[in-house]
Amino acid sequence: MTRKILIVNSQPGERGGALAAAFRQRGCEVSMKPLATIVFDTQQESGLSFPDFGDTLPDAVLVRSVGAGTFEAVTRRLGVLHALRELSVPVWNSARAIERCVDKSMTTFLLKRAGLPTPPTFAVEGLADAQVIAERECPTTPLVLKPLFGSQGRGIRLIRTPADLPPPEEVDDTYYLQHYVERAGPPFADYRVFVCAGRVVDMMIRRGNDWVTNIQRGAIPEIVPVSMRQRLSAMALAAAAAVEADFAGVDILPAADGTLQVVEVNSMPAWAGLQTVAQADIADTIAEELLRFLDERATFAAPALAS
Repeated sequence: MTRKILIVNSQPGERGGALAAAFRQRGCEVSMKPLATIVFDTQQESGLSFPDFGDTLPDAVLVRSVGAGTFEAVTRRLGVLHALRELSVPVWNSARAIERCVDKSMTTFLLKRAGLPTPPTFAVEGLADAQVIAERECPTTPLVLKPLFGSQGRGIRLIRTPADLPPPEEVDDTYYLQHYVERAGPPFADYRVFVCAGRVVDMMIRRGNDWVTNIQRGAIPEIVPVSMRQRLSAMALAAAAAVEADFAGVDILPAADGTLQVVEVNSMPAWAGLQTVAQADIADTIAEELLRFLDERATFAAPALAS
């Protein structure tokens, strides 16, 4: 049986192409389309209509990106992913996991509840409430202001005094503030650990002169020493489980005091930088694990159908 795989991707590129090739090498029929092109259509039996597949449901959906859009557009797209779950179509990652990771305040809430070390974090609406937090916290530690919805290190600022807080219109009147983790540097370093299907695929150090150690901001990927891998793996697996992600990029900071702090879980992670130092082919691993999941699901369902 030829499996139909839908890769949801708003910006096709080398990584998306590698994923499609990995599935096709395994005999799958692959469609790669933006989530915006999937239509709610109640005249169809499933209630959805898909480019390339029509009213036929895919066997699985892999989400690379949701795409930018208005609140209404993004809500509709996530609704499509929720609908696929209702139709028993496996979605990696699910709308639930994406929502948990895109909203950084929910991510840190779940990390803390899971007992993982993560910096003290505050998320409030309104400049006045943000100023109260800054006045209380800044005398002992700087704060990091991050966009609640954001990636690749964009929009991150260091807040040393309440006066450093930007006006409400620059942050949509929402302030996500986190204790700054003191690190050795420059150069500064952090870790990105890529998790898929409950196992660690590979990891890297990101090292750069900017305290925001992101590949898009000039950080250089390096191989993680063997002595660190077990500790990082345990934390990353627990972090991915906390947000219920099928695959994820987990960001971990090495504090100056020797502790490790989980600061982010990415449910739609990029891996171009990681692939340059990784031993595993990441796209190939994702395809292998998703198809393994489908095989196990079919095996589990077979006895129930027979009875």
